[in-house]
Amino acid sequence: MTKQFWNLFKVSPVVIAATFFAANSALAAEVNEKVTNVAQLSEAQDSNNIGQVTSVSQFSDVQPTDWAFQALQSLVERYGCIAGYPNSTYRGNRALTRYEFAAGLNACLDRVNELIATATADLVSKQDLATLQRLQEEYSAELATLRGRVDGLEARTSELEANQFSTTTKLVGEAIFNVSQPFGGDRAVAFGNPNQNLDSNTTFSDRVRLNLYSSFTGTDQLQIRLNAGNIAQLDGGSTSTTNPRPNITGTNMTRLGFDGGTDNSVAVDKINYAFNLTDAVRVKIDASGGELNENVNTFNPDFASSGRGALSRYGRFSPIYRQGQTGAGVTVTFNPAGPISLSGAYLARTANNPTENNGLLEGDNAIFGQLSFQPTKAFNVGLTYARTYQTNNFNNTTNNNLFQGTGSAFANNPFGNNTATESNNYGVQATFQLSSALAISGWGGYTTADARTGTNVGADADIWYWAGSLALKDFGGEGNVLGVIFGQPPKVTGGSIKNVAGNIDRDDDTSYHLEGLYKFKLSDNIQVTPGVLVIFNPEHNDANDTIYVGTLRTTFTF
Repeated sequence: MTKQFWNLFKVSPVVIAATFFAANSALAAEVNEKVTNVAQLSEAQDSNNIGQVTSVSQFSDVQPTDWAFQALQSLVERYGCIAGYPNSTYRGNRALTRYEFAAGLNACLDRVNELIATATADLVSKQDLATLQRLQEEYSAELATLRGRVDGLEARTSELEANQFSTTTKLVGEAIFNVSQPFGGDRAVAFGNPNQNLDSNTTFSDRVRLNLYSSFTGTDQLQIRLNAGNIAQLDGGSTSTTNPRPNITGTNMTRLGFDGGTDNSVAVDKINYAFNLTDAVRVKIDASGGELNENVNTFNPDFASSGRGALSRYGRFSPIYRQGQTGAGVTVTFNPAGPISLSGAYLARTANNPTENNGLLEGDNAIFGQLSFQPTKAFNVGLTYARTYQTNNFNNTTNNNLFQGTGSAFANNPFGNNTATESNNYGVQATFQLSSALAISGWGGYTTADARTGTNVGADADIWYWAGSLALKDFGGEGNVLGVIFGQPPKVTGGSIKNVAGNIDRDDDTSYHLEGLYKFKLSDNIQVTPGVLVIFNPEHNDANDTIYVGTLRTTFTF
């Protein structure tokens, strides 16, 4: 009886080794695969309906020339513990999960127990033991390597779980170092002749943004952004009681696309939450710092980013996307991933202020809609409308800002101070990807504005603007972009306000915006962008000197 039991006991290592031998190559591939839990394995087994086979010839994809044919034949025909798929395949090259390996091993152990129980020890021969010993010696290095890789992965996983920032949140940062200087003859004036020298020094400044992105369902996203910077606005200054600024160039047209100074004081300037209402409806709720250009397609993909796009403010995208800027509200997009999508938005700039002529509905607000045609990646077109209402109550200012710092001073505030203004904005935007290395984008817009209060109540203004951009991708190296942007910033071209005394000579000429830049990809996380901005006839006044702005922007992302 002792000899018989000893022979039977030898069955266990034979079967275990043969099972491991058949699975060895697949298990090595499994090391880098995502871990499968028990519930997922159960579902996979149920869906595949794996069935038992009695002969290796039942597998249509197993040939006698296969390197593991004899081992597989032994497991199937001698021990009966290998299953196949309903379509009569074994799929020997498919990756094996650790759960599947455990299930196969368990089946073979059950067979061993049956053999011991029925005293059929003669099924195991000395040849089997010799084969086992040979295989163990032959694959000892591979087994040791595999064991080490698994142990290493388990250790790394444990370390990541112990030191991760959050199970739901990731941190994405951006830092900008900027050197710039405007230069030219005199500071621009809205009309008449300039008489102040544009005497500006070279500046070195920065902006840092830290974004916390959290997801709770896998398809939603909560964004909280911290912002700090000290990049001066190169414009005509401000008389705001909360944020006064000196006159640098005399015009908004020279502003950079990433300016804004808080003396590097950190502030939470953006909070929003986006989620899928259904598979075809995406909703984004902005609690603070809402921007339409971040909620919908702006059709200028190569230059839209403030940190990695155009250097100028106007060169980033059409001014129609600046309506309701920094407000609170909601954006809803229907069929966002389809060839035709529709977006609607409402943003209120003083939503948190409960006083008169403020709040969610009575203060500065914008109603926005956009129909996007995106039949292919190479051709996208957008038709856009925005209705805005400004009351001069935002940021304690006395003047409106219809285009948020792009275009002439007259176009941004055509009816003067302390005037409630309503505007209807219409835009068309398009981008053409002519090849993998060449893209053309452009936009055109028309705005009609009406004064609802103030000394010019009842007056109206017609405002036009346009621009086009050219991007040469991988120019001089992979990831580099050579860009040129040319256009006309917002300009008052007509309306009864032009007939008012004092306005007759305003915006009589045409300003042109010319920008050249080269985005050099130093690494995946560092981009250096030198460029120059040229404004011809600033403030749509040909008496003004041409103004140049030289800029060197370095952007770090992490």
